[in-house]
Order: sequence, then C-alpha cells, then structure tokens
Amino acid sequence: MGKFVVKNTATGVKFDLKATNGQVIATSEVYSSLAACKNGVESVKTNAAVAGVENQTVEGYETVKNPKFEVYTDKAGEFRFRLTAKNGQTIAVSEGYTTLDNCLNGVESVKKNAPEADVVEE
Repeated sequence: MGKFVVKNTATGVKFDLKATNGQVIATSEVYSSLAACKNGVESVKTNAAVAGVENQTVEGYETVKNPKFEVYTDKAGEFRFRLTAKNGQTIAVSEGYTTLDNCLNGVESVKKNAPEADVVEE
C-alpha cells in the first residue's frame, strides 16, 4: 500500500505520495502549515479515486470535469500529470515521464494508492 510522506521544507510543509515500492508518484505544493498540508492530503485521497483523465497530449482532446488528472507534455518534452480538485485547484503533480504509457500508469497508481494510503510525518 502507498503512503503520504509529510515533511518540512525551508519554506513550509509538503507531501509526497509514494507507491508500495517507495517511488514518488505525486507531490504537493509547499503549504504554509502542517494543518493545510494534511488538508491537501485529504483532498488527494477524496479526489483521486473519482477523478477522470483528460489527455491533453492528443489533438482535439475531450475536456473532463473536475476533479481530474490533466496529462500533458512539459517544455522538455516529458509527460506529466496534475490532479485538480472539484474547485479546479491543483492538489498534486507528477515528475516527468519519458512515455505517455508510463505517465498513465502513474495516474493509475495514484488512483489506486491514494485513497487508503497512510500518512507519515518525517
């Protein structure tokens, strides 16, 4: 089972969602407080399971209502996703993937791991 690892940074608090194998599959923004970060974790848990996938890498892609995973290509040509909540706010982002399939596997991993993941503070 995956886990959310909450940790302090130089400017606040953030979380990483790690898969069972320890790989980071999603990361949060930096929050100003631990409480705000934990709210972000709960938002990912709630939204990930029901979020659709909007593949913005294909021409004329179909727009999906929030919550959703937006799959896109970054400036370096890598595939990434961001999870947006019902209100449209980005609540988690991925690292870059070299292939679309790997990126979509990352989305599926978040959908599978996030809802039941434990929260661990470092």
